Amino acid sequence: MRNEKIGIVGSGLIGRSWSMIFASAGFRVMLYDIQPEQTQVSLNMTQKELRDLEVAGLLRGKLNAEEQIACLSTTNDIKELVKGAYFIQECIPERLELKQKLFKELDEIVDAQTIISSSTSTFLPSLFSKDLKHKENVVVAHPVNPPYYVPLVEVVPAPWTRPDVVQKTRSLMEIIGQKPVTLSREIDGFVVNRVQYAILNETWRLINDGILDVKDIDSVMSDGLGMRYAFLGPWETAHLNAEGMTNYFERYSKSIYDVSVSMGPVPRMEGDTASRIAKECEAMVPLDKLAERRLYRDNCLTQLSILKSKLNGSSAN
Repeated sequence: MRNEKIGIVGSGLIGRSWSMIFASAGFRVMLYDIQPEQTQVSLNMTQKELRDLEVAGLLRGKLNAEEQIACLSTTNDIKELVKGAYFIQECIPERLELKQKLFKELDEIVDAQTIISSSTSTFLPSLFSKDLKHKENVVVAHPVNPPYYVPLVEVVPAPWTRPDVVQKTRSLMEIIGQKPVTLSREIDGFVVNRVQYAILNETWRLINDGILDVKDIDSVMSDGLGMRYAFLGPWETAHLNAEGMTNYFERYSKSIYDVSVSMGPVPRMEGDTASRIAKECEAMVPLDKLAERRLYRDNCLTQLSILKSKLNGSSAN
């Protein structure tokens, strides 16, 4: 068990995931929501999920489920949430005006040393911290959904975020078992979404041009590129696909450029192609089967994480 207090603002899916992750490392976690009934429902769901994970042998951390549950508490009083908090993770809906309002409210009541972090996937931290008196303590820690099963976290500073706040946030992410990457400065879309959007844009073009349908495009990733990228990044993959990176550039730089310039402008994802893609996706996974498919996804990600840990541990020995 750890003595530091972690505050979670927002008790939806992301807030619940963060609370489970921090509890897995023994932190005192307090979950806040403006709706009293929502916090209790969220706590009940989290308790059940932790017990189910333990039964399945998939619980994170060294504490058992009941010990992790004992780390969790809830409140509907934001002043109680911030009192003595080392770190606060905001998990409210992706609406800038809501985040600006919340951060202003937190700014008035937090301790001077409390780090205030956002889970935002799109908004630059400067947009909701620029007018705060504690703006140097604001940072983004953007998780990849679902955070409990996918460890990557993007740590993104505002122009005025103190370097030690960035480092403490990164260290905290490492303590709780996440895999942080630290951006040197804020940039639209951060990194995960910029890469993800590049993939979505090109796969859209291929579908729009009639080259492949949705199912086959997804197979290109899940049965092709994704198999490699689950263990190696794109640059190490390229490095191994030739006699080193210098050789790779010598072989392929021209063809990479020639293909890339043929990809065309950034598409707007609307109209007939959008309707077609939605229809094909719903044929693959009907809307009433989304929850079931998410469980499948989460189990796959968990088993993959177990395999990666086992393989990485073996390679280190």
